Amino acid sequence: MPGSRTHLSRRDALRLGGLAVPAFALAGCAGASAGSHGGLLRVAQSADPKTLDPHKQGDMTSMNVLINVFDTLTTRGADNTLAPGLATAWESPDPLTWRFHLRPGVRFHNGEPCDARAVEFSIDRLLDPATKSPIVELRYVTKATAVDELTVDLHTSQPDPIIPAKVSLFGGVVVPPRYLAEVGDAGFARHPVGTGPFTFVDFQRDHQLRLRANPSHWRGAPAVRELVFLPMPDPSSALASLQSDEVDLVANLTPDAALQIEGYRGVSIRNHPGIRTSYLSLDTTDGPLADVRVRRALNHAVDVPLLIEAVLDGKAREVPTMIPRESFGFDPAVTPFTRDVGLAKRLLAEAGYPDGFDTTLTAQATDANTAEAISGLLARAGVRARVSLLDPGTYSGRLTSDNRRALGPMYLAASTGWTLDGQSLVQSNVRHDRRQSRWTSAEADRLVDAEELTIPPAQRQRAFTELQQLLKREAPFVFLYQIDTIYAVNDRPRWEPGVVGVLAMASATVPA
Repeated sequence: MPGSRTHLSRRDALRLGGLAVPAFALAGCAGASAGSHGGLLRVAQSADPKTLDPHKQGDMTSMNVLINVFDTLTTRGADNTLAPGLATAWESPDPLTWRFHLRPGVRFHNGEPCDARAVEFSIDRLLDPATKSPIVELRYVTKATAVDELTVDLHTSQPDPIIPAKVSLFGGVVVPPRYLAEVGDAGFARHPVGTGPFTFVDFQRDHQLRLRANPSHWRGAPAVRELVFLPMPDPSSALASLQSDEVDLVANLTPDAALQIEGYRGVSIRNHPGIRTSYLSLDTTDGPLADVRVRRALNHAVDVPLLIEAVLDGKAREVPTMIPRESFGFDPAVTPFTRDVGLAKRLLAEAGYPDGFDTTLTAQATDANTAEAISGLLARAGVRARVSLLDPGTYSGRLTSDNRRALGPMYLAASTGWTLDGQSLVQSNVRHDRRQSRWTSAEADRLVDAEELTIPPAQRQRAFTELQQLLKREAPFVFLYQIDTIYAVNDRPRWEPGVVGVLAMASATVPA
């Protein structure tokens, strides 16, 4: 029957792709007491920051550290709405200008004033080709101009309706002009100075990075006295360190990793709704995937609710297209594909593939279980997708290369739309001339232009609604889920992430 589903256990779903459930080696890790760590919070994540210069990085792992040292012009409140940061208010006096009014009295950790000149310097430094910044969100900004001591204008080459959201993280960091002139880029990267809730202490790559509470922060001193980040690429080692009282919080866990430690004494698994959205990118330029019936068949064949239940331990939410629920532009009237293997087979037969076809599904090695399970679900409809696993570095290099076929006909990807605007999820993937687009549609290009270049929210929402309807109709992707933010803690920290999942720890508390 259309839409009917067969229940599979998590282990059965993994076996669709020939996998068994992995077990992490936690033997011998007894539940140690927290000991004497008053005011200290130790956080493990998968890697060190790539650099401590906020303008020369564009990855969430680096930003997780730097957001604690640097403030941004805007920020996100506890309810995920845009809120004042270094700027207390903002408006658009004309279609090509955004004006920000700055918080008075803010100073960098070295005592240097954080004023309009500092913001002007920071934006212009980020935009300077010599900086070689990977941050792309401000691509329409041409320059910044200090209007007076506490007012700064950002000028754009074309209307950009979400500049205030774009300066809530990567693009909104403010750096100290005088200090940078004194120490240069290399010195700044060795010892960063910001206005944030923590000050830099030291960084021993592959070992730890230490920060100390800033007692003069404009929001007040954080409750955590000392914040330490530790790189632990192996989840089993990170969780073992949590058990042996070497860390207090392990961030950004996969559901698989989290399952291995459930029930251990003194350790809790926390999951909160997240914005990171997963999908299969399809090369629609030739072969079976050029036929819309085949692409629809794949969406009907991949039972996303089953995938979430059986492989992701329920720690994700199905998405109808590319735009997650918390983002501006999401339209609840656009519903997910029905999950129907019979319908998928009929569509394949209509397209000339009654016996299915062979293809390749590329994924990062860290997503092996999910990729194998998706391959197994596709196989039920006759699509034989061989899984090709790549290490994260190789995968990233191919993803960002000029060769749009570098990852094969089908690859598993995920995007974190940290601006909480639908633009972030489609900007690189949909318009035909964008780096990761593998689909050509004049109507999609028109709608992307409309939502990117229109200021009034109602007009933008109409464009987003039409774009989501078109995406579902043409199915240039297999739409999957937005995964939860998952972390493990001992009994010391009290902290909850926002939907973006960034490790902003100023709100955390630990026993004194």
